[in-house]
Amino acid sequence: MISPENTVVGFVGTGVMGKSMAGHLLKAGYPLVVYTRTKEKASELIENGAEWAETPSEVAKKANVIITIVGYPADVEEVYLGENGIITNGRENTYVIDMTTSTPTLAKRIYEEASKKGMHALDAPVSGGDIGARDARLSIMAGGDREAFLAVEPIFNLLGINIVYQGKAGAGQHTKMCNQIAIASNMIGVCEAVVYAEKAGLDPKTVLQSISSGAAGSWSLSNLAPRMIDGNFEPGFYIKHFIKDMNIALDEAEAMGMMSPGLALAKKMYAELAENGEENSGTQALYKYWDK
Repeated sequence: MISPENTVVGFVGTGVMGKSMAGHLLKAGYPLVVYTRTKEKASELIENGAEWAETPSEVAKKANVIITIVGYPADVEEVYLGENGIITNGRENTYVIDMTTSTPTLAKRIYEEASKKGMHALDAPVSGGDIGARDARLSIMAGGDREAFLAVEPIFNLLGINIVYQGKAGAGQHTKMCNQIAIASNMIGVCEAVVYAEKAGLDPKTVLQSISSGAAGSWSLSNLAPRMIDGNFEPGFYIKHFIKDMNIALDEAEAMGMMSPGLALAKKMYAELAENGEENSGTQALYKYWDK
């Protein structure tokens, strides 16, 4: 059984979500080794007792459970399979958990390469944004061997509340694509509802009180619409990363011969915002599309 007494956790990527996630593990008593490209982003964790590593390979040499949550599939590939990568330099019986939203194909490749070295790989992307990470209420969708999932479940329980094993390697990433597809069209509806309320001369906050707990209710309506109304477009989840996710989902849907018109429209709208300098804003900045 994995516990703070027999486990050193490595954490690669301490951005908007990763910092909070790593903090929960540290507070639970797990020895923590961290690496991120910008050391300053890990400063608070280091001050609270985490050990700094200069490269992912150094993490791999010190930890027996390693979590990654980085930006893009290219970053995932480099972190795992590059010269200084976790699998390239990893040890037998290490558990590696990629919580980045990446491609199912890459998740399968990482699983296969890890297996060759006697390592256990899981793809376990998350949903819940900065709030879910901060409050340890993430949804975690995992793919890989069930035995590996059960072994690291105590770690997952410190990070989220909706933790579901989805199937073989790549299944977690496919499930996350379902999540992002559902969010994409929903965000258009949330923004349109807020803009409509404002143009009708209503108080949008009062409108939210009526509609957020009814049939129109959604996580985005409850958590992101208030930010839109307040003019808060700071990232809980970056537009640039959401575009990356939508591109993955569009590619996967096309490969399966599936039409995805709602997803395509949302991606087009977000791409226009990114071209206008909003790529580092939160996804709720889709509201600004109506300012054109």
